[in-house]
Amino acid sequence: MSRPDLRGVFRTNNRSLASVDVFANREEEWAAVSRGLASVVAARRNPTFDVEDVQTPRCNVLVFYGVGGIGKTTLSQRISEHLSDPEAGPTHWLAPNAQLGRVIPIRIDLSRQFGANLETVVLAVRLAAANLGRPMRAFDLAFYRYWEHNHPGETLEEYLRRHTFFRRFSSRDSLRGQMEAGLEDIAQALTMPGMIGSLAGQGLRLVVRALRDRRQKARALAGCRRLPDILEAEPDTDALSYYPHLLAWDLAQLPEERTATPVILLDTFEDVGDRTHRDFERLIQRMAWLLPNALFVITGRNRLQWDDTRLEGQLDWVGAHCWPQLVSGAAEDPRQYRVGYLAEDDAQDYLQRRLTVGDRPLMDDRTRRVIIAHSQGLPLYLDLAVMRFLDLYERLGHAPDVSEFSHDFPALVARTFRDLTVEERQVLRAVSLLDAFSVELATTAAGMDRDAPALQLTERPFVDADPGAPWPYHLHDVVRAAVRDADSSSEDRWSDADWRRASQRAFDALGREFADHGGGSDRRRLIGCLRQGLTLARDFDLELGWLVDAAFTYVADFVWEPIDVQTVASSARGTPQEPGGPAADGPAVALAEALTTIAGRQREHRAITADRLRTILAAGSLPSGLDELPRYFLAECDRDLGNLTASLDGMRRVADGGGRLAADASRGLLHLARRLGRFPEVLAAVDELSPQGRKHRTLGDLWWTQGDIGLACSEYARGRDDALGEGRHGEAALSQACLAFAAAFQDRARAREQIDRAERMLAGTNARFAELQVRNARLLQDCGRGGRLPEQAEAVAALATENGLSSSVAYARFAACYHAAILQDPELIAASRDRLRESVHGDEFAYLLELTYLMLGEEPPADLSRARWIDGVTATADRWTRLVADRQRELTSMSGD
Repeated sequence: MSRPDLRGVFRTNNRSLASVDVFANREEEWAAVSRGLASVVAARRNPTFDVEDVQTPRCNVLVFYGVGGIGKTTLSQRISEHLSDPEAGPTHWLAPNAQLGRVIPIRIDLSRQFGANLETVVLAVRLAAANLGRPMRAFDLAFYRYWEHNHPGETLEEYLRRHTFFRRFSSRDSLRGQMEAGLEDIAQALTMPGMIGSLAGQGLRLVVRALRDRRQKARALAGCRRLPDILEAEPDTDALSYYPHLLAWDLAQLPEERTATPVILLDTFEDVGDRTHRDFERLIQRMAWLLPNALFVITGRNRLQWDDTRLEGQLDWVGAHCWPQLVSGAAEDPRQYRVGYLAEDDAQDYLQRRLTVGDRPLMDDRTRRVIIAHSQGLPLYLDLAVMRFLDLYERLGHAPDVSEFSHDFPALVARTFRDLTVEERQVLRAVSLLDAFSVELATTAAGMDRDAPALQLTERPFVDADPGAPWPYHLHDVVRAAVRDADSSSEDRWSDADWRRASQRAFDALGREFADHGGGSDRRRLIGCLRQGLTLARDFDLELGWLVDAAFTYVADFVWEPIDVQTVASSARGTPQEPGGPAADGPAVALAEALTTIAGRQREHRAITADRLRTILAAGSLPSGLDELPRYFLAECDRDLGNLTASLDGMRRVADGGGRLAADASRGLLHLARRLGRFPEVLAAVDELSPQGRKHRTLGDLWWTQGDIGLACSEYARGRDDALGEGRHGEAALSQACLAFAAAFQDRARAREQIDRAERMLAGTNARFAELQVRNARLLQDCGRGGRLPEQAEAVAALATENGLSSSVAYARFAACYHAAILQDPELIAASRDRLRESVHGDEFAYLLELTYLMLGEEPPADLSRARWIDGVTATADRWTRLVADRQRELTSMSGD
């Protein structure tokens, strides 16, 4: 559905250009209205329904809430139109079900600019009911007294004629006559002259007495048992709020074919329920409670809080027992809905039809895609972008460049801030610095000493919640960007110094979160602290402080979650700076790049990682004490790539530096020695490793090469259990993967259990070497069986080659040799050795090739470098020979069975 958009029409002289107001489909919202209406009608038609029952829970309120600019007012208008005339509403909406009977829509804008009050609302509902052409005697009798008391000398016709709000009601000229006719009937029945006369003094007492005595003459009203009480009450605004009960009773007296279901649409409800002064909201709620045979459709920025028992005393009926379908998670309509952001297809349709020339979109596809991406589905952003496009088009004489729409609009800030308190605005600005936040973090970042403003902000519709996250709240991206980048015109806007002070408060608060929770097993909180802390330090050029400890904690556990911190420097308000700006090559950027690169090596070739780490070291941007971080992992990459000389040099520099990674570097040196077959040297030095040096895993790596599988598995298991006890799940998973690999040489049944456990422990981690070690374990488990194992081994080797993991390549090819030895196939043995020989470079991995001869009792070739075995070549050969023989016997036994 579309109609002319006057803003666009009056911004151009081009008569061929059409500007229309486009309404998105909102089919789900209309379906909710249909279901809600059907529920209310069904309840009203139920024989047990009692309109005077004021204790039964109410299920007659449908709520659509959402951020400013999401399209709530337009939705309310279209619902009203469609209920009034299905032909006038959106064409893609189904017509209301005819079996629901007649519907009377009454739409009321509660915004302050329209000055609506309770009297306005009640009169609007009565005017709509006048279209039924039936008397509403109970209501009219009470309202007559109210009017006489509060508007002496002023007729109802004059009042309705003077207020423009009521001009759209066609029944306004007939209401007075309808009311007078009904009141005259009552006067005649009670034999009171002059219609009712004055409903004060003796006249009022006569009417009340007649009603209380249930006289036959007053039988038309005697059934409304609370009417006398209302008539006797002071006819003020508070009493007026109870009059909807009388209207509900009047409607219930009509036969089914003559009655109707009012649908009362209350828009801009945030101007009523401002969460501080709820006087008007209390009266509106009272109206909804007392009109159970009407459907209320409320649209506003905030979720309705009538289900919250903490509001007891501010509102009359609160809690889930009163409003069971207003609670979070309610499954039946009518209930509360947050109005969703537009889907990409809807946004595309909006922009295509909004501005056209000759029925063709004025805006090109590329520009539309950029605007949609920036809008995040917010209709207000789309509308502002369209007006910007039209203005630039008229000024330039042609379509503007797409770069004009990487833009945030100050109007978004104005709409977002409109109904926030000053303190809520302060909190909103502070949390715009954060990807996610808690109430405590928001309060600290805003520099406040109480949580109330932060608590209030979390209830706003532009704040999304993830209850299971370390920090459960986050701002919608468009709102966050607008607050940070376009808050330039508000009266209480922040200066650059204000932003910097808030960033330091948020940074320090994150540091306390890391100290309290991020140093142990809570990896999600650690990663969150790192990401947000690095971003703040980068954007505001803050000293690294606690980030140094967090960085080393991150790399200590070998889990490697992506850090995903953009390394492009930003200004204090989040906008990109030109290269060379004050923070472009600062320590935070360097640290973020280092951590991102180190983690990324699990998903890319080690050569790429090594080049990036060399660049980081060459830039010299990391402070003293942090350069060992990229240096150590560069040495690891060089080791994996087979650059042993460079790796040895890097490991020695880190180990000699005595820093936080010195123990890891010492173990790295032993790892390199093992690759070269210097096993006694490794054994002699392993006791010197600190607890952080992964002593048990180092011993496990050593013993399996000697053919002592039982001792290797024992060491790996101890390393795993120690790591689990210390909360180092990444190290535990790696030790378990190595245990599975070692076990697969000897005990196939045990190996299957260890492999399954390793895969469970590795789930959710990014440890490529460990994953490949498990794949190699599966190869070893199948050795001696299946004719495709050599091809499977090469597939694993190819995957390892893609990641630059030379040891995993060698282990996969060694598994193929083990398979050939078990089968005692000379051709297969020769072919497998040839492939393994490709991984041998001088002394590196020569021991693996040597073992392929020792396990068969053969003499290695003279040109092959020999390893230094711990207890000699003969004992080592015997152990490997027994492993091959044990597997052969196991397979023979299985085939015999």
